[in-house]
Amino acid sequence: MSGKPRLTYLNGRGRMESIRWLLAAAGVEFEEFYLETKEQYDKLIKDGFLLFQQVPLVEIDGMKMVQTRAIMSYIAGKYNLHGKDLKERALIDMYVEGISDLMQMILMFPFSPPDAKEKNLESIKERATNRYFPVFEKVLKQHGQDFLVGNKFSWADVQLMEAILAVEEKVPSVLSGFPQLQVFKTKMSNMPTIKKFLQPGSPRKPPPDAHYVETVLKVFKK
Repeated sequence: MSGKPRLTYLNGRGRMESIRWLLAAAGVEFEEFYLETKEQYDKLIKDGFLLFQQVPLVEIDGMKMVQTRAIMSYIAGKYNLHGKDLKERALIDMYVEGISDLMQMILMFPFSPPDAKEKNLESIKERATNRYFPVFEKVLKQHGQDFLVGNKFSWADVQLMEAILAVEEKVPSVLSGFPQLQVFKTKMSNMPTIKKFLQPGSPRKPPPDAHYVETVLKVFKK
């Protein structure tokens, strides 16, 4: 065992991508094992690796962690990305939960039936521009600082950056009415650990394609 966290998931974004983002932003190298068959997934369950019979699975500090939120909370705490006190932590958690709601829509989009794709894309655009991004635009404008909470880089900033880029892939002009978020995106893109993660060849996964969708359905079929 190298001591690096070991991530078990499919070779694609899904629920693991936010975990990859957070580890990369913290400057932590990790190893990955990709599930390609239902047999591999069933074996993990049989061997007792998956507490709730679900992935993502992250092996870190001698623990076999499941549940995305719990994994990310642990990583954020371990690498000092979860605020300096309880109030900051509460704010970070609120922002993360809000971003997660938007990310859930993006996560499910590749699995939309063809006749629902246009409608679902419109929903993502509408939610991003009318419900979620205005909140963060206002927060950044009101306190005039580089980061969302306590003028210090946190888990919430990483999640927001991931969400901005994920929405922009589908709606390239989505930030046109959000000058603060445009500045935020530029600053975040130039942070050394994030800049590295955005380079070709990094562990960041490409947008889901038909092969990824097919693999997900194959591995997790009932």
